[in-house]
Amino acid sequence: MDVWRPWACTWSSAREDCLYCEGTQQVVEMFEWEVFATAGIDDLGPCGISSGQATVMDTLRTNLLRMAPNGVAWGRITHRVYDFGTVPDDWSRRVIFRATMDPAGSVRFKRVTS
Repeated sequence: MDVWRPWACTWSSAREDCLYCEGTQQVVEMFEWEVFATAGIDDLGPCGISSGQATVMDTLRTNLLRMAPNGVAWGRITHRVYDFGTVPDDWSRRVIFRATMDPAGSVRFKRVTS
């Protein structure tokens, strides 16, 4: 018969296998990027997610340049916080950058304040 032993929980245990272990909660930050093509309405184009903000900015820039040679696309970066055992909600999600193409064909990032 299996018996629960709280002292047997170690850092090497998977968190799913050891829900009663003591220790700090691990919060994970992720950055989502999305490209929208505007042609009357905003259509979602390429999108993705990464744990690095700089990586996301570079990927968004590359995809905007690919999609919008005439400047009709825009993008955004959303900061999202995930916590173990919880469902992501809108409280843990906020748009932090909006990206647009300028007339010269460069991508401009504007920080979103709310």
